[in-house]
Amino acid sequence: MTEKLQKVLARVGLGSRRELEQWITEGRISVNGKVATLGDRVGESDVVRVDGRVIGQAAMQGPERRVLVYHKPLGEVCTRSDPEKRPTIFEKLPPLRNGRWVAVGRLDVNTTGVILLTTDGELANRLMHPSNTVEREYAVRVFGEVKPDILKRLREGVMLEDGLARFNTIVDAGGEGSNHWFHVTLHEGRNREVRRLWETQGITVSRLIRVRYGPVQLGRRLRPGRYEELEGEPFQALLQLVGLARKESKPKEGKAAGDKARAGKGKGGEPGKAPAPGARRTKPRTDSNGEPMERGDPAPRPRSAPRSRSGGDESAPPPRRAPAKRKPGTPERNRRG
Repeated sequence: MTEKLQKVLARVGLGSRRELEQWITEGRISVNGKVATLGDRVGESDVVRVDGRVIGQAAMQGPERRVLVYHKPLGEVCTRSDPEKRPTIFEKLPPLRNGRWVAVGRLDVNTTGVILLTTDGELANRLMHPSNTVEREYAVRVFGEVKPDILKRLREGVMLEDGLARFNTIVDAGGEGSNHWFHVTLHEGRNREVRRLWETQGITVSRLIRVRYGPVQLGRRLRPGRYEELEGEPFQALLQLVGLARKESKPKEGKAAGDKARAGKGKGGEPGKAPAPGARRTKPRTDSNGEPMERGDPAPRPRSAPRSRSGGDESAPPPRRAPAKRKPGTPERNRRG
């Protein structure tokens, strides 16, 4: 049986299908001594080389499928190397003996929040592909008056340079004065799409945090620059979302079987987010009203925030919630945890 060349190499973990198609176009891949072309298919007897290096048959079966949930901080880029020497998200990830980490999409340098990384390029491709309509959720702080007709247009769709775009949902999350928080969702990941949608209405995005990718939420105790490995039911839910069966479980590379995933250096955490999937949970400190004790952005907090690992941090996004009922003419007030 043969498969498309880029699909096989994506399974190896060399990159996403899109990246590998670019490599084929650039002439970096050969099959049986001949430069590969788009559309080539390979089987068990074929010899595949990438940049002159033979990809063995064992490697062609792909490494163990793993997924990391990384909290991208401000200022990091999602490329493996940067001409401007800015830090990249790949610098803090655990090393792999075989394959490499593949990012599921990108966040721009000024956007923070959850980004998934996997050893399986096929999984990355399915999670990014528009046909699978994987929902992304963002916490957005905007500057400017947002009237109901603006929200209506953003839900119905506006024309961008690369086509029609819209938010699937927009939820008011509160705020003071001209700075206001919203939670928005959409099913695609075009370049700077969230910012560009607001800009069409003359509204400036002053802060943007991705708080969810598909079923995976940004853990409220996962600090910027740290990662957690997705395991158990959350891991299976992610695979099922894009129609992938589970591979045989193997001991994690670089640690004994059964060890817990490590999440960077130091302790502490990020309040105001859902628990990191698969992470150990501990009871957070609360005030007399049962609210989590936290400091940071003055956006409203949930009354029953999920528990998770680590301590507090100053860059928490607001939780998604419906606006509170209030009397006409009475301004909405922030709730502090």
